[in-house]
Amino acid sequence: MPAPIATANPVTHTALLGLGAYRPRRVVPNAEIVDAINSSDEWIQTRSGIKARGWADGDETIVSMSVAASRDALAAAGLEAAQIDAVVLATSSQMVLGPSAGAVVATELGMHDTAAYDISAGCAGFCYALGNAASLVRAGQARHVLVIGVERLSDLLDPTDRTCAFIFADGAGAVVVGPADAEGIGPVAWGSDGTQTEAIKQDKDFKQYFAEVAAAEASGGSTERPYIRMNGAAVFRWAVTFLEKACRDALEKSGITAEDLDAFVPHQANSRITDALIRTLGLPDTVAVARDIVETGNTSAASIPMAMEQLLRSGGAKPGDTALLLGFGAGLAYAGQVVRLPAIA
Repeated sequence: MPAPIATANPVTHTALLGLGAYRPRRVVPNAEIVDAINSSDEWIQTRSGIKARGWADGDETIVSMSVAASRDALAAAGLEAAQIDAVVLATSSQMVLGPSAGAVVATELGMHDTAAYDISAGCAGFCYALGNAASLVRAGQARHVLVIGVERLSDLLDPTDRTCAFIFADGAGAVVVGPADAEGIGPVAWGSDGTQTEAIKQDKDFKQYFAEVAAAEASGGSTERPYIRMNGAAVFRWAVTFLEKACRDALEKSGITAEDLDAFVPHQANSRITDALIRTLGLPDTVAVARDIVETGNTSAASIPMAMEQLLRSGGAKPGDTALLLGFGAGLAYAGQVVRLPAIA
């Protein structure tokens, strides 16, 4: 008989133990960008709900913003960096393919020999990462996991693009996931639709871009760098027709009804999408709805933890409240789960 292979020690329940967020110093109102996109403050607010957004300065990097948000999350959880067993970082705007941002953040936080990796799932990235983290803890592979959503989308914007330049923004949010006496993170409801890749994408891959650069250098010409592009109408149609099912799946998997919810924290993509989801789900007026997009913009993978933090800090919701999270975007991909809201520092 071969020697038996030992198994990890699983736990039954997981929870969000602490939450932190980092918002860039620079606040950019609509008035600052309307001329470049031939638009107006009224048009932007009507189309998206956005009044301002945060764009990072040069020293506010993917790593530095993640570290700042993570320190607040650790403080809120009452834990030290040494007690973290894994880091799962969600981003779509890390400008290098390696090393992973998660590994660098772990080192910056003072962790040693800690598992760390990045997830790329667009605006659904944080909820994907949260699902990963909860599974790691339940399986006994890690006791405490740091989950980060972070973006510097301003690096990927064409400032003259009327469809994108006013929407996307920068920032970071982080939570600590760990064991709990009662369930605090419901099963993830997630999926993707690769037929919709044209809806949000980088407009050229780097192989194409490098070939264009080489040709331009040889001819003395020039080329245009890759940018993120979005077909807003296609995203809106997909969101309002598909995401109701995603929300109901997350509620059903958790054994929760809309009437049981205290808060709804959707990805901060567009206020009109949020309004449509509220109507189709029939959410009671007592449910607090995150509206962080108004002053923060769409921060993709950072959107949900930043919106959770704003909702808690404003008093719209409180730690322990039952909330439905839903991330959705490029892929097109979605993920959502029901959680008990964590403490903030």
